[in-house]
Amino acid sequence: MSASNLNEQYIPRMLETYRREIIPLLKEKFGYTNTLAVPRLVKIAVNMGIGEGSQDPKIVERAAEELAQLSGQKAKICRARKPISNFKIRKGVPIGCCVTLRRYRMYEFLDRMITSAMPRIRDFRGVSANSFDGNGNYTFGLTEQTVFPEINIDKVSKTQGMNISIHTTAGTDEEARELLLAFGFPFKR
Repeated sequence: MSASNLNEQYIPRMLETYRREIIPLLKEKFGYTNTLAVPRLVKIAVNMGIGEGSQDPKIVERAAEELAQLSGQKAKICRARKPISNFKIRKGVPIGCCVTLRRYRMYEFLDRMITSAMPRIRDFRGVSANSFDGNGNYTFGLTEQTVFPEINIDKVSKTQGMNISIHTTAGTDEEARELLLAFGFPFKR
């Protein structure tokens, strides 16, 4: 079976929810006449900044492997563009890793993050609803990667935080907030 046939048969649960429930809900709420005018997800960017990577590059490689496990896509290792003597960073030294998810992988990651990872966070009461950038994009941070079920806790040598940015086509923060709420995003009340 070819890859194109596989993609035609499998559609992520969140994408189905978006097409069946969220589009009509947002069309009614904001008065859109065209389905293509309804806000949608564009990409999810996950970044891990590793400060100790300048002394030990293997830490960055392990973090990139863990990021690849939880995202389902190979992570890119980010290198320093310029030297910063106060932080003991030289140009070209690995200082982090990132991955940009689009299409099916984006919806799969969002589903796993909302349904299985966020409920595993200790004393979790929701994420801040004030972290929008004014253009309909939302960014928040997680303090450790072990909340994702794909990561084996026994093999983690160092807990590492990450920043997650959700980019939408929404023009305002209110539209983006309603889009993420419709996906079931756990905002603080």
